[in-house]
Amino acid sequence: MDESSNIYITPSEIVEYLFCPRFTFFMNCLNIHQHEEKRYKVLMGREIHEERAKINPDYLRKKIFCTKKERLVYLSSSRYHLKGEVDEVLYLADGTMAPLDYKFAEYKDTVFRTHRIQSILYGLLIRDNYQCEVKKGYLCYIRSKYLLKEMIFDETDFQEACLILEEVLRIIQHGYYPKKTKFPARCIDCCYKNICV
Repeated sequence: MDESSNIYITPSEIVEYLFCPRFTFFMNCLNIHQHEEKRYKVLMGREIHEERAKINPDYLRKKIFCTKKERLVYLSSSRYHLKGEVDEVLYLADGTMAPLDYKFAEYKDTVFRTHRIQSILYGLLIRDNYQCEVKKGYLCYIRSKYLLKEMIFDETDFQEACLILEEVLRIIQHGYYPKKTKFPARCIDCCYKNICV
């Protein structure tokens, strides 16, 4: 990646790109925002995030052999053109580190690809800032009674995340209009549907 660029991408922007690549174009090239602050799930998610330290029991961390944690850690990386706030950075007993991300969602038998990629991106930020190995990430599903799910990462996961970052950076730098999502159902409730042609 071009390290001279001042463009920084957040893991949340990557999630939106994965939902539909045109989100990146409308938000970053045309500067048309979603006004997501009006959406119920986003509002509830923010409220839950503010309360999570009081509610979430420490036994979850003991269960995964976490020796120390840092909460709400803002990290950035010029190497990856990436920035974001990690809900929790975990120090694990084996000497590795891991991100823990809270989701205002129910667990439905699988970890969504968007959630996994987001966690991998937080792992990239941890690796780059702490110079420490990251082999896994954790998701805590608030609406499933704080169910904790572990994800194992390998180098191919980090490579895939870097390729996605490069594609998003390319859209922003060159302002090209990407193809929309292959899933028409996603367009029904999209805030950009009236201008997306």
